[in-house]
Amino acid sequence: MTQQQNVLDLKGLRVDRGGVPVLDIPSFSLSENEFVSLIGPNGAGKSTLLLSLLGLIKRSSGTVSYRGREIVNSADWLKVRRSIAMVLQEPLLFDATVFDNVASGLKIRGMGRGEIKSRVTSYLERFRLADMAQRSARKLSGGEARRVSLARAFAVEPEVILFDEPFANLDPPTRQALTEDMDEVIRDRGIAAILVTHDQSEALRMSQRIVVMNGGRIVQEGPPAGVMNHPVNEFVANFVGMETILEGEVVGNRFQQMTVKVAGCEIDTVGEAQPGALVYCCIRPENVTVSTTTAGKKSSARNHFAGRVAGIASMGPFLKLRLDCGFPLTAYVTRESFAELALFEGKEIFASFKATSVHVIGRRAA
Repeated sequence: MTQQQNVLDLKGLRVDRGGVPVLDIPSFSLSENEFVSLIGPNGAGKSTLLLSLLGLIKRSSGTVSYRGREIVNSADWLKVRRSIAMVLQEPLLFDATVFDNVASGLKIRGMGRGEIKSRVTSYLERFRLADMAQRSARKLSGGEARRVSLARAFAVEPEVILFDEPFANLDPPTRQALTEDMDEVIRDRGIAAILVTHDQSEALRMSQRIVVMNGGRIVQEGPPAGVMNHPVNEFVANFVGMETILEGEVVGNRFQQMTVKVAGCEIDTVGEAQPGALVYCCIRPENVTVSTTTAGKKSSARNHFAGRVAGIASMGPFLKLRLDCGFPLTAYVTRESFAELALFEGKEIFASFKATSVHVIGRRAA
């Protein structure tokens, strides 16, 4: 089996502003047909990384290579940029028709009129814009403008496409429809892609790899399930939705079956930390089961705690419960379960979760 080729490679990349480093990436690569999502807080360096991949921002040091060949001069960059498309958060459409906007990249590349018409028509249909071809771009809704922006980028049939939060500020149904259409075209054409997003569900749904950034650095990367369920530190745990993060101390470990003392309670988990080690116990809310009887103790979950509902918040089809079990715990329940359990703020409950659902991270003494 041959090794998959990298389309883009960064080595020793550093970007400074006013003598202060804003991006410091020892290495980053994008493989053939790979979909990578960049996530992280505002100011983490995600957009700066995309601009660096296009050579649109001055680097203090480091190299960028395309298909194994280092890009060293403006002629190299011009050639590479013809193989890469970028979609920004704001569509930035020309004051022209939808057809002419989608055709603009093809005209720049000197494509013939007949081929332009065929290509543009195809992508207008793929992004459900065929009946708007002659409409002025100024008369488009936000969602329609984003569709035109996507069609324009895909029409040049790039080998790599970069997305910088292209669906920000759209209503959920429009966002869902656009991501599905975009993902379908990417899969059909085998395009390598990088998506900057704050929507973790998008990153989980579309990516083969998630890269978490903070302070201009990559702090964790890997398959979506690995990043979401096994964060390397407290920052990543918070960012990927580990809503329960508890400080504790390991008080027992036998054959990697650990007991961690948290606020006077003992939590069973798995791991290799030895007694006396200070740790964080991280638990995803979807891994916590809530009941109103002790029947839950008959389940395979090893952790069972009596508590009460301390707060309730709506999460669309789910409700988020803040529980007080002697320590704070967060759980998600469906609206159906919420009604069946007759839950309300202050109600006494039982919470349970499996030992394998607890992700343990070492912490330093204060």
